[in-house]
Amino acid sequence: MVNSPALVVLAAGMGSRYGGLKQMDPMGPNGETVLDYSVFDAIRAGFSKVIFVIREDFAEAFQNTVGAKFADQIEVAYAFQKLDDLPEAYAVPEGREKPWGTSHAILAARYEIDRPFAVINADDFYGTNAYQKAANFLATEHSNSTKARYALVGYQIVNTLSDHGAVNRGICQIENGLLKGVEEVVEIARKDDSQIEGRGLDGNACLVDENVVVSMNLWAFPVSFLTELMDHFIKFLAERGTESKSECYIPTVVDDLVNGGIADCHVLETTSSWFGVTYPEDKPHVVQSIAVLIQNGDYPTPLA
Repeated sequence: MVNSPALVVLAAGMGSRYGGLKQMDPMGPNGETVLDYSVFDAIRAGFSKVIFVIREDFAEAFQNTVGAKFADQIEVAYAFQKLDDLPEAYAVPEGREKPWGTSHAILAARYEIDRPFAVINADDFYGTNAYQKAANFLATEHSNSTKARYALVGYQIVNTLSDHGAVNRGICQIENGLLKGVEEVVEIARKDDSQIEGRGLDGNACLVDENVVVSMNLWAFPVSFLTELMDHFIKFLAERGTESKSECYIPTVVDDLVNGGIADCHVLETTSSWFGVTYPEDKPHVVQSIAVLIQNGDYPTPLA
Protein backbone atom coordinates (compact mmCIF):
# COMPACT_ATOMS: atom_id res chain seq x y z
CA MET A 1 0.00 0.00 0.00
CA VAL A 2 2.42 2.63 -1.26
CA ASN A 3 -0.32 5.32 -1.19
CA SER A 4 -0.61 5.06 2.58
CA PRO A 5 2.15 6.58 4.74
CA ALA A 6 5.25 5.16 6.33
CA LEU A 7 6.53 5.78 9.84
CA VAL A 8 10.25 6.48 10.26
CA VAL A 9 11.36 5.72 13.81
CA LEU A 10 14.62 7.32 14.95
CA ALA A 11 16.02 4.65 17.26
CA ALA A 12 19.78 4.82 16.78
CA GLY A 13 20.52 6.53 20.08
CA MET A 14 21.76 4.47 23.01
CA GLY A 15 20.16 6.75 25.61
CA SER A 16 23.34 7.74 27.43
CA ARG A 17 21.54 9.68 30.17
CA TYR A 18 19.09 6.83 30.70
CA GLY A 19 21.85 4.25 30.94
CA GLY A 20 20.91 1.73 28.28
CA LEU A 21 18.62 0.83 25.43
CA LYS A 22 15.48 2.55 26.70
CA GLN A 23 13.79 1.79 23.38
CA MET A 24 13.59 -1.85 24.53
CA ASP A 25 12.70 -1.19 28.18
CA PRO A 26 9.25 -2.67 29.08
CA MET A 27 6.67 -0.05 30.11
CA GLY A 28 3.32 -1.78 29.61
CA PRO A 29 1.71 -4.36 31.92
CA ASN A 30 2.71 -7.25 29.63
CA GLY A 31 6.22 -6.10 28.83
CA GLU A 32 5.26 -3.68 26.05
CA THR A 33 7.76 -0.96 25.16
CA VAL A 34 6.92 2.63 24.27
CA LEU A 35 7.78 1.68 20.69
CA ASP A 36 5.19 -1.08 20.76
CA TYR A 37 2.49 1.48 21.49
CA SER A 38 3.83 3.83 18.82
CA VAL A 39 3.68 1.19 16.09
CA PHE A 40 0.28 -0.01 17.33
CA ASP A 41 -1.06 3.55 17.06
CA ALA A 42 0.49 3.98 13.62
CA ILE A 43 -1.09 0.77 12.30
CA ARG A 44 -4.57 1.70 13.41
CA ALA A 45 -4.12 5.22 12.01
CA GLY A 46 -3.47 3.73 8.56
CA PHE A 47 0.33 3.61 8.26
CA SER A 48 1.42 0.72 6.06
CA LYS A 49 5.18 0.61 6.66
CA VAL A 50 7.51 1.22 9.58
CA ILE A 51 11.21 1.92 9.10
CA PHE A 52 13.43 1.64 12.15
CA VAL A 53 16.63 3.66 11.95
CA ILE A 54 19.02 1.83 14.24
CA ARG A 55 22.68 1.02 14.74
CA GLU A 56 24.18 -2.16 13.41
CA ASP A 57 25.72 -3.12 16.75
CA PHE A 58 22.31 -3.77 18.33
CA ALA A 59 20.39 -4.67 15.18
CA GLU A 60 19.77 -8.33 16.04
CA ALA A 61 18.53 -7.60 19.55
CA PHE A 62 16.31 -4.79 18.27
CA GLN A 63 14.80 -6.87 15.48
CA ASN A 64 14.06 -9.76 17.83
CA THR A 65 12.71 -7.58 20.64
CA VAL A 66 10.71 -4.94 18.73
CA GLY A 67 10.48 -5.45 14.98
CA ALA A 68 9.48 -9.12 15.02
CA LYS A 69 6.30 -8.31 16.95
CA PHE A 70 4.84 -6.43 13.99
CA ALA A 71 6.10 -8.40 11.00
CA ASP A 72 2.64 -9.91 10.34
CA GLN A 73 0.78 -6.60 10.81
CA ILE A 74 2.77 -4.02 8.85
CA GLU A 75 5.69 -3.89 6.42
CA VAL A 76 8.84 -3.62 8.54
CA ALA A 77 12.18 -2.30 7.30
CA TYR A 78 15.49 -1.35 8.93
CA ALA A 79 18.08 1.26 8.10
CA PHE A 80 21.44 1.73 9.77
CA GLN A 81 22.70 5.17 10.71
CA LYS A 82 26.41 5.02 10.00
CA LEU A 83 28.99 7.67 10.75
CA ASP A 84 30.58 7.33 7.31
CA ASP A 85 27.32 7.41 5.32
CA LEU A 86 28.18 10.69 3.61
CA PRO A 87 27.86 12.20 0.13
CA GLU A 88 30.83 11.88 -2.17
CA ALA A 89 33.67 14.33 -1.53
CA TYR A 90 33.05 14.28 2.23
CA ALA A 91 34.76 12.19 4.89
CA VAL A 92 34.54 11.70 8.63
CA PRO A 93 36.85 14.20 10.37
CA GLU A 94 39.43 12.93 12.80
CA GLY A 95 38.07 12.61 16.31
CA ARG A 96 34.39 12.38 15.37
CA GLU A 97 32.59 9.47 17.06
CA LYS A 98 28.84 10.11 16.66
CA PRO A 99 26.63 10.48 13.56
CA TRP A 100 25.40 13.81 12.28
CA GLY A 101 22.01 14.36 13.93
CA THR A 102 18.35 13.75 13.13
CA SER A 103 18.57 14.92 9.50
CA HIS A 104 21.33 12.39 8.91
CA ALA A 105 19.17 9.73 10.57
CA ILE A 106 16.32 10.31 8.11
CA LEU A 107 18.74 10.19 5.20
CA ALA A 108 19.94 6.82 6.47
CA ALA A 109 16.46 5.52 5.59
CA ARG A 110 16.32 7.15 2.15
CA TYR A 111 16.41 3.85 0.25
CA GLU A 112 13.44 2.52 2.23
CA ILE A 113 11.25 5.65 2.08
CA ASP A 114 8.98 5.11 -0.94
CA ARG A 115 5.85 6.92 0.22
CA PRO A 116 4.85 9.97 2.32
CA PHE A 117 6.18 9.55 5.83
CA ALA A 118 6.06 10.70 9.42
CA VAL A 119 9.08 10.85 11.72
CA ILE A 120 9.13 10.14 15.46
CA ASN A 121 11.63 9.61 18.26
CA ALA A 122 11.71 6.00 19.41
CA ASP A 123 11.54 6.79 23.11
CA ASP A 124 8.60 9.23 23.05
CA PHE A 125 4.93 8.36 23.56
CA TYR A 126 2.87 10.55 21.21
CA GLY A 127 -0.68 9.22 21.61
CA THR A 128 -3.36 7.89 19.27
CA ASN A 129 -4.74 11.24 18.11
CA ALA A 130 -1.30 12.47 17.06
CA TYR A 131 -0.81 9.58 14.64
CA GLN A 132 -4.31 10.05 13.25
CA LYS A 133 -3.58 13.73 12.56
CA ALA A 134 -0.31 12.90 10.79
CA ALA A 135 -1.85 10.07 8.75
CA ASN A 136 -4.79 12.22 7.63
CA PHE A 137 -2.44 14.99 6.53
CA LEU A 138 -0.21 12.61 4.57
CA ALA A 139 -3.20 10.96 2.90
CA THR A 140 -4.60 14.27 1.62
CA GLU A 141 -3.81 15.35 -1.93
CA HIS A 142 -2.22 18.80 -2.27
CA SER A 143 -1.69 18.99 -6.03
CA ASN A 144 -2.83 22.63 -6.26
CA SER A 145 -0.13 23.88 -3.89
CA THR A 146 2.82 25.81 -5.32
CA LYS A 147 4.94 24.94 -2.28
CA ALA A 148 5.92 21.70 -0.63
CA ARG A 149 3.62 20.90 2.29
CA TYR A 150 5.09 19.62 5.53
CA ALA A 151 3.46 19.24 8.93
CA LEU A 152 4.37 19.28 12.58
CA VAL A 153 2.09 17.75 15.20
CA GLY A 154 1.80 20.32 17.99
CA TYR A 155 0.97 19.69 21.64
CA GLN A 156 -0.43 21.99 24.29
CA ILE A 157 2.47 22.45 26.64
CA VAL A 158 0.35 21.44 29.64
CA ASN A 159 0.17 17.95 28.07
CA THR A 160 3.96 17.61 27.92
CA LEU A 161 5.14 18.75 31.37
CA SER A 162 6.92 16.44 33.78
CA ASP A 163 6.13 15.99 37.45
CA HIS A 164 9.77 15.14 38.04
CA GLY A 165 11.54 18.31 37.06
CA ALA A 166 11.90 21.10 34.53
CA VAL A 167 11.83 20.50 30.78
CA ASN A 168 12.96 22.32 27.64
CA ARG A 169 10.45 22.92 24.87
CA GLY A 170 10.25 24.53 21.46
CA ILE A 171 7.28 26.92 21.55
CA CYS A 172 5.63 27.22 18.14
CA GLN A 173 4.93 30.58 16.56
CA ILE A 174 1.84 29.96 14.43
CA GLU A 175 0.05 32.12 11.88
CA ASN A 176 -3.08 30.90 10.07
CA GLY A 177 -2.23 27.33 11.01
CA LEU A 178 1.30 27.54 9.61
CA LEU A 179 4.55 27.33 11.52
CA LYS A 180 6.46 30.61 11.41
CA GLY A 181 9.17 29.79 13.92
CA VAL A 182 10.07 27.92 17.09
CA GLU A 183 11.24 29.69 20.25
CA GLU A 184 13.34 27.58 22.58
CA VAL A 185 12.38 27.97 26.25
CA VAL A 186 14.29 26.05 28.91
CA GLU A 187 13.73 25.04 32.55
CA ILE A 188 9.95 24.99 32.17
CA ALA A 189 8.06 23.85 35.26
CA ARG A 190 4.84 24.50 37.15
CA LYS A 191 5.38 26.70 40.19
CA ASP A 192 3.73 26.51 43.59
CA ASP A 193 1.03 28.97 42.50
CA SER A 194 0.27 26.66 39.54
CA GLN A 195 1.68 29.08 36.97
CA ILE A 196 4.07 27.67 34.37
CA GLU A 197 7.41 29.43 34.23
CA GLY A 198 10.45 28.98 32.04
CA ARG A 199 13.55 30.77 30.93
CA GLY A 200 14.28 32.15 27.48
CA LEU A 201 17.60 31.65 25.79
CA ASP A 202 18.40 35.24 26.82
CA GLY A 203 18.41 34.00 30.43
CA ASN A 204 15.31 35.91 31.51
CA ALA A 205 12.43 34.20 33.32
CA CYS A 206 9.08 34.16 31.53
CA LEU A 207 5.56 32.92 32.18
CA VAL A 208 4.24 30.31 29.76
CA ASP A 209 0.54 29.95 28.94
CA GLU A 210 -0.55 26.36 29.51
CA ASN A 211 -2.34 26.28 26.14
CA VAL A 212 0.68 27.34 24.09
CA VAL A 213 1.61 24.83 21.37
CA VAL A 214 5.01 23.12 21.42
CA SER A 215 6.92 20.81 19.12
CA MET A 216 7.76 17.29 20.28
CA ASN A 217 9.38 16.31 16.97
CA LEU A 218 6.59 14.44 15.25
CA TRP A 219 6.90 15.53 11.61
CA ALA A 220 5.11 14.63 8.36
CA PHE A 221 6.75 14.94 4.95
CA PRO A 222 6.29 14.02 1.28
CA VAL A 223 8.93 11.86 -0.36
CA SER A 224 10.28 14.96 -2.12
CA PHE A 225 11.55 16.21 1.24
CA LEU A 226 14.45 13.77 0.91
CA THR A 227 15.89 15.79 -1.99
CA GLU A 228 15.68 19.05 -0.05
CA LEU A 229 17.10 17.31 3.01
CA MET A 230 20.11 15.98 1.13
CA ASP A 231 20.80 19.40 -0.39
CA HIS A 232 20.69 20.99 3.05
CA PHE A 233 22.89 18.27 4.53
CA ILE A 234 25.53 18.83 1.87
CA LYS A 235 25.52 22.56 2.65
CA PHE A 236 25.81 21.71 6.34
CA LEU A 237 28.82 19.48 5.69
CA ALA A 238 30.46 22.21 3.62
CA GLU A 239 30.09 24.67 6.49
CA ARG A 240 30.51 22.49 9.58
CA GLY A 241 31.59 19.06 8.39
CA THR A 242 35.06 19.34 9.88
CA GLU A 243 33.71 19.83 13.41
CA SER A 244 33.82 16.83 15.72
CA LYS A 245 30.36 17.30 17.30
CA SER A 246 28.24 19.37 14.88
CA GLU A 247 24.74 18.03 14.13
CA CYS A 248 22.17 18.76 11.45
CA TYR A 249 18.66 18.93 12.95
CA ILE A 250 15.26 18.52 11.29
CA PRO A 251 13.79 21.79 12.69
CA THR A 252 16.70 23.77 11.24
CA VAL A 253 16.12 22.28 7.79
CA VAL A 254 12.36 22.94 7.93
CA ASP A 255 12.93 26.50 9.14
CA ASP A 256 15.29 27.23 6.25
CA LEU A 257 12.87 25.79 3.69
CA VAL A 258 9.91 27.73 5.13
CA ASN A 259 11.85 31.00 5.27
CA GLY A 260 13.13 30.38 1.76
CA GLY A 261 9.60 30.11 0.39
CA ILE A 262 10.08 26.50 -0.68
CA ALA A 263 7.65 24.92 1.78
CA ASP A 264 4.80 25.56 4.19
CA CYS A 265 4.74 23.69 7.48
CA HIS A 266 1.25 23.11 8.87
CA VAL A 267 0.81 22.77 12.62
CA LEU A 268 -1.58 19.91 13.44
CA GLU A 269 -2.74 20.48 16.99
CA THR A 270 -3.41 17.24 18.87
CA THR A 271 -5.42 16.44 21.96
CA SER A 272 -2.97 13.68 22.90
CA SER A 273 -0.68 13.85 25.89
CA TRP A 274 3.02 13.33 25.29
CA PHE A 275 5.40 11.67 27.69
CA GLY A 276 8.93 10.40 27.34
CA VAL A 277 11.72 8.64 29.13
CA THR A 278 14.90 10.63 29.54
CA TYR A 279 16.07 9.55 33.00
CA PRO A 280 15.46 6.29 34.92
CA GLU A 281 13.25 8.24 37.33
CA ASP A 282 10.82 8.91 34.49
CA LYS A 283 9.91 5.24 34.07
CA PRO A 284 7.31 4.96 36.88
CA HIS A 285 5.46 7.97 35.45
CA VAL A 286 5.35 6.42 31.99
CA VAL A 287 4.23 3.05 33.36
CA GLN A 288 1.43 4.72 35.34
CA SER A 289 0.37 6.88 32.37
CA ILE A 290 0.07 3.84 30.14
CA ALA A 291 -1.91 2.02 32.83
CA VAL A 292 -4.40 4.90 32.95
CA LEU A 293 -4.81 4.85 29.17
CA ILE A 294 -5.50 1.12 29.32
CA GLN A 295 -8.07 1.65 32.08
CA ASN A 296 -9.75 4.29 29.92
CA GLY A 297 -10.04 1.80 27.06
CA ASP A 298 -7.53 3.50 24.76
CA TYR A 299 -5.38 0.36 24.45
CA PRO A 300 -6.04 -3.36 24.79
CA THR A 301 -4.00 -5.47 27.14
CA PRO A 302 -2.06 -7.38 26.16
CA LEU A 303 -1.32 -5.10 23.21
CA ALA A 304 -2.31 -6.93 20.03
